Amino acid sequence: MRIIRDYSFVTDQDRGAAAAIGNFDGVHLGHQSVIDLTRAIAKEKGVPLGIMSFEPHPRQFFAPKSSAFRLMSAEARAHRLEKLGVERLYELPFNATLSALSPKDFAAKVIRDGLGLNHIVVGADFCFGQGRKGDIEDLIRFGADMGFGVTVAELLHGDKGEVSSTAIRDALAEGRPRDAQAMLGHWHRMDGEVIGGDQRGRELGYPTANMSIDGLHQPKMGVYAVLIDVLDGPHKGNYHGAASLGVRPMFGENKPNLETFIFDFKGDLYGTPISVGLVEYLRPEAKFDSLEALIRQMDTDCAKARDLLAAL
Repeated sequence: MRIIRDYSFVTDQDRGAAAAIGNFDGVHLGHQSVIDLTRAIAKEKGVPLGIMSFEPHPRQFFAPKSSAFRLMSAEARAHRLEKLGVERLYELPFNATLSALSPKDFAAKVIRDGLGLNHIVVGADFCFGQGRKGDIEDLIRFGADMGFGVTVAELLHGDKGEVSSTAIRDALAEGRPRDAQAMLGHWHRMDGEVIGGDQRGRELGYPTANMSIDGLHQPKMGVYAVLIDVLDGPHKGNYHGAASLGVRPMFGENKPNLETFIFDFKGDLYGTPISVGLVEYLRPEAKFDSLEALIRQMDTDCAKARDLLAAL
């Protein structure tokens, strides 16, 4: 997959794609249905399959001090899109210049002249241009005038209603990772490099791979049964484990992070990229009367997580 980050400098090999437009946060089943529709159009036309997205997310641009809401980082999103067969990712910088384009200028300068897209696919609720003034009817009209096709994908609904990033965030915030999985089509994953910690887990007999969750939507704090993918290095592979997401109340005031104990694992993962999938919420964080009580609870947590993950 090729990633293009500037619509002003696009090579001939990266022009002419059929591309779906959206933020694709989480790459959930609704997003995947739009990608499947775009794939069919790209195949029919004999052109590359593309995605046009934005970095940072427009919500981050307009409200930089708002609480973290993203389900995945740009790197994790790109990795997921590549797995789905996307050939061109147009990850455009969302800045003052782009946000100030009128709907017509966005269609002309970005879609037609900049990226030279052959066809675009958007969701039924798509709006674009300065102040989100452009709607589907505008886009179809611009496409007819400017020479690109437009297909509108219907919103996907599941058993619990519309599949959306907002609904997934709600499920995670309430400690319902299986409901989130039903909308995502995959376990919700938190990706990042293993960072150094206080090594208290090692002292307790539970060494953990620690990860920052800065910039990501925060699921309900507590202990989870998890699936771990070590993405690179000599220990690359898939593992089971238990993870604590939170502030570690036994040890004072701490910044929230994710601490993952990998079952039956020995090795150094510092600096290694890993992906932790949340499978089952086991319990909330708690402050225990003693370290011995904490260790007994960790023993119970891990035994329960082993049984749950073995049944998958």
